[in-house]
Amino acid sequence: MERSSSMPQTKSNKPTLTTHLFAGGAAGLAEAMCCHPLDTIKVRMQLKNSRRLSPEAAKAAPKSFLGVGQRIVQREGVLALYKGLGAVVTGIVPKMAIRFSSFELYKSWLADAEGNVSTSAVFLAGLGAGTTEAVAVVTPMDVIKIRLQAQRHSTVDPMDIPKYRNAMHAAFTIVKEEGFMTLYKGVTLTALRQATNQAVNFTFYQEFKRIARNLQNLDELPSYQHLVLGGVSGAMGPLSNAPIDTIKTRIQKAPSVPGESGWSRFVNVTREIAHKEGYKAFYRGITPRILRVAPGQAITFMVYEKVRSWIDVWNAAPAKSEHVHLENKKYA
Repeated sequence: MERSSSMPQTKSNKPTLTTHLFAGGAAGLAEAMCCHPLDTIKVRMQLKNSRRLSPEAAKAAPKSFLGVGQRIVQREGVLALYKGLGAVVTGIVPKMAIRFSSFELYKSWLADAEGNVSTSAVFLAGLGAGTTEAVAVVTPMDVIKIRLQAQRHSTVDPMDIPKYRNAMHAAFTIVKEEGFMTLYKGVTLTALRQATNQAVNFTFYQEFKRIARNLQNLDELPSYQHLVLGGVSGAMGPLSNAPIDTIKTRIQKAPSVPGESGWSRFVNVTREIAHKEGYKAFYRGITPRILRVAPGQAITFMVYEKVRSWIDVWNAAPAKSEHVHLENKKYA
């Protein structure tokens, strides 16, 4: 069933792409600062391979996301939960800016003559936005972030010096030792993950928002409702593409092998996980990923909607002031 997922806006009150850029960047920054520790735990769980451990070590290794988080804090310090944050913060602002602005752009291209956008058009716009952000920002950011998060060193011992000291050093070292294209290792899988994530995410969010507006007869929802709707829609994406994310993480963590194509790397990693660890391993880290993505999307949509409304009010103020001035001049 095709239903309009957004209310038509007049040219005068329609937010500009600049508004979406700024609001998306602010939302991304807020989301990264709040939710990065859960992402670190998720990556550690995905990289864990019990087959390479001794029976004693495998038995002692924590299985739950809380246990993994506790182990990281005990062995490496609290700040270890924020490993890779520099890469995320560096990329999160342009990523979210690109995500929201490209989504709105693609959505405007798919709108009908009256400005209405169907549910299928929202889904396609989400696919396009996810692919755009994956190629422009997410893939190199993910490679750097995963390399930093995979390092098992203490953040409280100054003598424990890791291979990658920070995001910039990691990027420089990777390019120097493995070549620039290593930063785009797994770009196809990343684009597939981001495309499906954002297609599902935006479709559910837009539909939930439309239904909530109609039920309450509101033009704009309160912030807490954006928070709830964003969290629910954000949980849908990880459930739809968890195996893709696990394979992508393994590929990006491993050093480049000369002469190995992207397809052969994908096949080898997929076969290794299935044969050595079982099919359940494809969903390893799904709990912390949902706990990372759902609150992240909740924060992202709430902050995005609020910042966008502030910008709209700010932009409308000069126009309103000018209108009042002209009215006063008219009757003077």
